[in-house]
Amino acid sequence: MKRIYSKCLCIVILLALFGAYACKSPLGKYTSPKGYDLTKPDKFNMPSSLLEISGIAFHDSNSDTIYSIQDEEGKLFRQKWDVKEQKNMRFGSRGDYEDVSIFHDRVFILKSNGALYSFPFSEAVKEKSDVVKETKHLVPKAEYESLYADAATNKLYILCKNCPIDKKAKTVTGYILDYNPSTDSLVNSGSFKIDLKQLKAVYPKFKNDLRASAMAKNPKTNEWYIVSSVSKLLVITDDKWNVKEAHHLSSSIFNQPEGIAFDKDLNLYISNEGDELTDGNIIKFKYTPSSK
Repeated sequence: MKRIYSKCLCIVILLALFGAYACKSPLGKYTSPKGYDLTKPDKFNMPSSLLEISGIAFHDSNSDTIYSIQDEEGKLFRQKWDVKEQKNMRFGSRGDYEDVSIFHDRVFILKSNGALYSFPFSEAVKEKSDVVKETKHLVPKAEYESLYADAATNKLYILCKNCPIDKKAKTVTGYILDYNPSTDSLVNSGSFKIDLKQLKAVYPKFKNDLRASAMAKNPKTNEWYIVSSVSKLLVITDDKWNVKEAHHLSSSIFNQPEGIAFDKDLNLYISNEGDELTDGNIIKFKYTPSSK
């Protein structure tokens, strides 16, 4: 009986040790960019209508209202932080919509095939807009998920997720569009490339294609923040697209990162698509100047 009791006690102790180890936070191994702590998010769970949330954006960097899309319905959603109730405006039929950006009081939405949908920001409060402009064929046929509209330069940036041109080149290609507010027109004005060999140099564990899912420019440093859901990475480049840093993202925090944005206080927001077990969410990382 004593022998059985001793065995049971050992098993209990081992299970307790295993449980303690399993529950111990592994986040100490994750790094963060200067000014942020990617292990300490403020999480805002989405309603069921935004389970598949993708891109997020602010108007004039004001965080009082979050604008978002999800990748099945042609709707622009809006809601206050930490308030699940959302309102939305229909801009298109069902489709694979990936990112949203707002500048010059105009909303731009990127479809996965590279098509752009745009309309005046004033339309966002309506139930449906009848003045949506669809622009096609500005970028080569491929798969895209990342869009950023830069009000300072009147340019839109679109980054490839899966482009034929990058298949053997170990690069990620992006395209630059010039926007003319007076004529509400876009023209392709060039391209740029991110060298994946540079990414490998700063993050030796990198093995796969980047498969970028969202991008944003840090308004303080002018660095590009690029998030990849597939690679679970946050990649930071300088304003010339040279890779400076790469941070592995914890899957316990970043379920499926699909959107990224900064507010006027430099706080960083990343949206995560949900699944059968997890709500979609937006997580906020407070900017702390002293953080390293």
